[in-house]
Amino acid sequence: MQIVTTHKNTDFDGLAATLAVTFLYPETTAVLPRALNPNVKAFLSIHKDLFAIKTPVDIDLNAVTRLIVVDTNQWKRLDRMEALKNRAGLEIVVYDHHDEAGTIRASKETRESIGAVTTLLVRELRHHRTPLTPIQATLLLTGIYEDTGHLTFPSTTAEDVYAAGWLLEKGADLDILSTFLKPAYSEKHKAVLFTLLQNARRTKVKGHRISIGRAPIHGHIDNLAVVVRMLLEIVNVDAAFGIFSNSDKRRCMIIGRSQSDAIDVGAILRSMGGGGHPRAASAQIKDANPEAVEQWILELIRGNQQASVQVSDLMSFPVITISPGASMEEAARMLRQKGITGVPVVSKGRVVGMISRRDFSRLRKESQLQRPVKSFMSVNPQCIEPGKSPMQAAQIMVKHDVGRLPVVEDGRLIGIVSRSDIMRYFYDLLPD
Repeated sequence: MQIVTTHKNTDFDGLAATLAVTFLYPETTAVLPRALNPNVKAFLSIHKDLFAIKTPVDIDLNAVTRLIVVDTNQWKRLDRMEALKNRAGLEIVVYDHHDEAGTIRASKETRESIGAVTTLLVRELRHHRTPLTPIQATLLLTGIYEDTGHLTFPSTTAEDVYAAGWLLEKGADLDILSTFLKPAYSEKHKAVLFTLLQNARRTKVKGHRISIGRAPIHGHIDNLAVVVRMLLEIVNVDAAFGIFSNSDKRRCMIIGRSQSDAIDVGAILRSMGGGGHPRAASAQIKDANPEAVEQWILELIRGNQQASVQVSDLMSFPVITISPGASMEEAARMLRQKGITGVPVVSKGRVVGMISRRDFSRLRKESQLQRPVKSFMSVNPQCIEPGKSPMQAAQIMVKHDVGRLPVVEDGRLIGIVSRSDIMRYFYDLLPD
């Protein structure tokens, strides 16, 4: 007997990949965990007759000779599959797109850093020229759209986009897709969000804004991720975490959401025993004190920041500078000799302005070359902290139309990052 399964709290990417295996290999039985994402539940409540799906209690595990696992490579994330963990002679196949090392020792593993695991299965469907019905194509596209944020997350690859286009050619319906990807928001969610907003702590870690909120949960509330997403947007931080404690079951659910490429919530929550992606992740901890969990998150963020690419990794130093009292003629000579287009104006170790080639267009007479730099420099220049991400630097450059940013720590100039530095980073032209 051959079965395919996925992780608990199954999302659309997990569901789509699971059923994609059955489209490829019709002899495979799809086994879904009991805990499903609310949107997945809603989809299956209408479409379950179209797909042959069983639960773990419906399966005789003694008869299983081949196990296919999608969207995870961790035994603990599977539902009631413990009996297969040490089964001699069991063939195991894994399809996954997460970076973390797994606990499932597979006979065959397809694991790539890609936006959605469904994309890996679509690749095989195309290769085998497997026919798809429009509803099957719609389900697969929903899985890709959910895990790539409608193809907008940084983890999205060209192959995800190509797979989405191929599924549209097969008749995928965007109207159905948008219906089931809408997050449900109830009165219970509203009450939890209000609690989070009341006690959410906002803090900065190396220049990144973080909000962590705690809320006790009474009874069962589906899809708390939508609350954390709203917290992130309302308080306008780089990353938000919700810590939801249930005193009856003595456990904490932690959900993280990020809108900065410098805060990888997936890596943070994997360190706490959970999993997910750079922008969305979760973890569950038993017998945990919510206050201690909050401190743990902060410590992990500090460690995560040190491992992320920061402006300090790209900046140049020491920095060529000029004083505000130097003449414009001196500034012109410096730019020409050094082959640069701009330079910070520094007084007593602090950046007071910027002078660039474009500022020389304001000179109307040759005699003005003898006037001091401070007469023509741009004042209140845009600066950046060393812990900021390349993306944040790029956003500042675009918004203010500047080609370089002084890197400042505690008010003092420690480096400079240019537009070319950022472009080299984004286009993978950094030296090995």
